[in-house]
Amino acid sequence: MRRVFKALVIGAIDILIINASFLIAFLLRYDGNVSYIVSSYAKDTWYILIIVTIIKLACFILLKLYTSLWMYAGMYEAMMLGLALITGNAVVVATVSFLPLSAPLSVFITAFFVETLFIGGTRFMYRFMRRIKYKGFDKNSAKRLMIIGGGEAGSVIVRELQQSPYLNSKAVAIIDDNKAKRGMKLHGVPIVGDRHDIVRVAKEKDIDEIIIAMPSAPKKEISAIYNECMKTNCKVRMLPSISHIIDGRVSIKRVRDVELEDLLGREPVKVDLKEIAAYLKGKVILVTGGGGSIGSELCRQIAGFSPERLIILDYYENNAFDIQNELKFNYPGLDLKVVIANIRERPRIDEIFRQYRPEVVFHAAAHKHVPLMEENPQEAIKSNVFGTLNVVESADRYGTSRFILISTDKAVNPTNVMGATKRIAEMIIQATGRHSKTRFAAVRFGNVLGSNGSVVPLFKKQIERGGPVTVTHPEVARYFMTIPEAVQLVIQAGAMAEGGEIFVLDMGQPVKIYDLAKNLIRLSGYKPDEDIKIIFTGLRPGEKLYEELLLKEEGLRTTKHDKIFVAKPIFTDSALLKRELDVLRELLIEDEDGIIDYISVNAGLFLTESPVKN
Repeated sequence: MRRVFKALVIGAIDILIINASFLIAFLLRYDGNVSYIVSSYAKDTWYILIIVTIIKLACFILLKLYTSLWMYAGMYEAMMLGLALITGNAVVVATVSFLPLSAPLSVFITAFFVETLFIGGTRFMYRFMRRIKYKGFDKNSAKRLMIIGGGEAGSVIVRELQQSPYLNSKAVAIIDDNKAKRGMKLHGVPIVGDRHDIVRVAKEKDIDEIIIAMPSAPKKEISAIYNECMKTNCKVRMLPSISHIIDGRVSIKRVRDVELEDLLGREPVKVDLKEIAAYLKGKVILVTGGGGSIGSELCRQIAGFSPERLIILDYYENNAFDIQNELKFNYPGLDLKVVIANIRERPRIDEIFRQYRPEVVFHAAAHKHVPLMEENPQEAIKSNVFGTLNVVESADRYGTSRFILISTDKAVNPTNVMGATKRIAEMIIQATGRHSKTRFAAVRFGNVLGSNGSVVPLFKKQIERGGPVTVTHPEVARYFMTIPEAVQLVIQAGAMAEGGEIFVLDMGQPVKIYDLAKNLIRLSGYKPDEDIKIIFTGLRPGEKLYEELLLKEEGLRTTKHDKIFVAKPIFTDSALLKRELDVLRELLIEDEDGIIDYISVNAGLFLTESPVKN
């Protein structure tokens, strides 16, 4: 009701302005000679005023000028107002020309300019007065913002801040690396320097918050700018990457806190959807360890490619239950089967393959925690070696088309039980693939952010408790990527598999865990070593300072995907591998304490190339 009343008031004002403008135009045309105007045009003028009022109000209504929020009026509203006035006057002139009414054309033209001035003026005066009302003239209470990026995104953010006084924030400075923009203004806000001036400007302008408005910038550049911003005491927020803005529209509403993923310096993954669909669509697909962090993301992405059936195999029912419910909700038409089973139990795995006949297998089930596996080596071997062997042999026996093993950078020159068992798993799929119709391949990558038991969730819990954050060594470094990115590349690598390959993902540059801890503390709103302490605990058993992605014997060749490489196959002696696996099996039964000694003594089996037997 209030909106209707406002529209009626504005409409009444428009009627007054339209009629007054026409009369003023007559006065201007005849130099204020009222007696001449009355004697020559009085009778026709009243009819023309009625026609002018009806036609122009109709144009205003049709172009929805009375539904615009003039408090936030901008270029669009100005253009619509101009269009309504031009259209209205054109229709008026055309209508009057067909009627026996007399008025000079110059009067209509002059009336157009007069009413444009007054109608536009009243509307933008309303906007101005409303903004003053909301601001309450208290400029000191507004949050002072620095905008990084003087491009289109920065322009939108500054304009929205100026048009939204209820946000109680104002842009007072803009930073842009383009030297040609230095000294210029964007919507009245000065561009005062480049990224190297961030600290100085933040201090001089008393900045409260910094917004990084560069959605198209490479992540490496975003990370470098964030590091500069962290030298100030300002809160830092950002616009997400344009690839994450679904409709492509930039808005102040999109601004969010900086996340750890933004600082990895990794660009969004591009995958060949057509190639992936060719081997997943309409196929029966099995994901072992489907309830885990990697396995569940595999299931999410595979479900989007319309498989004939998706089978989730996991030993832990709670994880499997969660991903089952999620997929049922998001993909109601998906033929989904959840199987609770342990890959160590060969008869059960054989039964599953015989019943469902999976055409594509992603083997993600494994023990992966290095320190725990050092203390429980027999469990690592049971799952990562013999569990993998069970799944591989069943896949070979029942004609699986493709088999993709999820491996790890810790399988390269392993210094721990977990890495050694994953290296053996790679050898198993390469040895089996030599005589199998199944295309066996492995995908090797480093740490994924946010996976169960990884360092990031651990750090977050330690920060929530108030610290300290524990890092094993100041120089320890790891490769990182996000879970969705890793899974996208795994699925893409699966499409390339011909048999026997070990695909190596481009993990970017290794990240120091110490730097990661400091960034997480800052992102949580604290200062490292002041609010939250970081302590060094020493390298854990089996832990390296640096991880590797490639054995020196393997070499590396590129693929058509710029983030996926192929290691040269190192085919193992199948007979030798079988003999050593039999020894491991006996140790599990008779001498569990001898497992570590066996792996240490026979490390060469896992590290070096064995002669290929023909």
